[in-house]
Amino acid sequence: MDTIASLFSFITTPVSWVIVQFHSVYGSLFGPDTGWAWGLSIVSLVILIRICLIPLFVKQIKATRAMQTLQPEMKKIQERYKNDKQRQSEEMMKLYKETGTNPLSSCLPILAQSPFFFALYHVLNSIASNDTIGVINERLLESAQKAHIFGAPLAAKFTDSPEKVEALNSSLTDVRVVTAIMIVLMSLSQFYTQRQLMTKNVDTTVKTPFMQQQKMLMYVFPVIFAVFGINFPVGVLVYWLTTNVWTMGQQMYVIHNNPTPGSKAQAAYLERLSKHVAKHGKTRNRRERAIVKAIVAKGRDRNEYERKFINGLNKAGLAAQTDGTVVKNENGAAVQAEDGTTTTAAAPKRQQPKRQPKSKRHSGAAKPAGEPTSLTKADDPQDAKASGSKGNAKPAGNGSTRSRAQSGQRKGPQRPKSPSKK
Repeated sequence: MDTIASLFSFITTPVSWVIVQFHSVYGSLFGPDTGWAWGLSIVSLVILIRICLIPLFVKQIKATRAMQTLQPEMKKIQERYKNDKQRQSEEMMKLYKETGTNPLSSCLPILAQSPFFFALYHVLNSIASNDTIGVINERLLESAQKAHIFGAPLAAKFTDSPEKVEALNSSLTDVRVVTAIMIVLMSLSQFYTQRQLMTKNVDTTVKTPFMQQQKMLMYVFPVIFAVFGINFPVGVLVYWLTTNVWTMGQQMYVIHNNPTPGSKAQAAYLERLSKHVAKHGKTRNRRERAIVKAIVAKGRDRNEYERKFINGLNKAGLAAQTDGTVVKNENGAAVQAEDGTTTTAAAPKRQQPKRQPKSKRHSGAAKPAGEPTSLTKADDPQDAKASGSKGNAKPAGNGSTRSRAQSGQRKGPQRPKSPSKK
């Protein structure tokens, strides 16, 4: 660990300086030797670092979504060149270059935090070893050694011996109880963060190996934190628990306001947006207009939730425009999307002609134009008899055949019956 600490020694001085500055503020409120002053200094250090890493977090989100989009293409490359690993790697790198995607971008926040993490670990380890480091002089070192969080010293570990814990004016029971609780909370927060990402903010329409990898990490990361957490000082556990809680809250905000297309979170978001737009007749801000604009631009490539959103606006008499705005569409005017598709808000449904019975269709084909096509009885029975007896004419073609068929006789000429033998 000394080798790793020496690699990050260039950053221990800035980290110790930031902690001391926050300690001077909280020390005036809670006392310089209290656990609140030193604990809140570490929490404030985490918040400051995470605020600086927000641009990297935004880049991480974009990279993760780009990787999810590329998963079907990556799977095709793996299947096509499954026997040629070198060609497979070349095609993968070519795909990344063409799409401008970097797989390491999703790990940027964790990689950027690593120097601060090891620097803080080195600072707290020096406090436990009674060594000055950075801007922490002997007076601040003595104050930090007196600081306890719920009875556990900042520099104490779960694996420390009873003698070392007693040298820090604490008991082994207090140290192990506090560290065990913090390790459990740290692992649970990591598990919940990964779980809400997998269950709410993943495109459920595409099943890819990337989803299986993320699901595996959901169970692996908490175990890693639990195993390595017993070797972390209490101050480092405070740091890591705080950054996990920050990540969880940041993730919840992103899932609620900018969900992944095709995910359950997007379905919930578009449902809320549809209700608001239907009530007020407009979008609220630039972010909502950007989302509506992206949905309109997709055209026929919209997913199920996006089509439902557009149809909901149409039913409410509204129409989404190509610039992301929403206007009233009372007259049923059509909206032209970028792909050439047309969306009509109040277009009447096309009425299918009613299918006629078979008997009416046959009668309609037999009769000349201008006569009724339905089979009806003659209005006057006497006229029917007169027309039947006039000239002793026989009914033509289809009528005679139909009448014989109805009377139970066979079609065609009838054979004469042979005389019965007595």
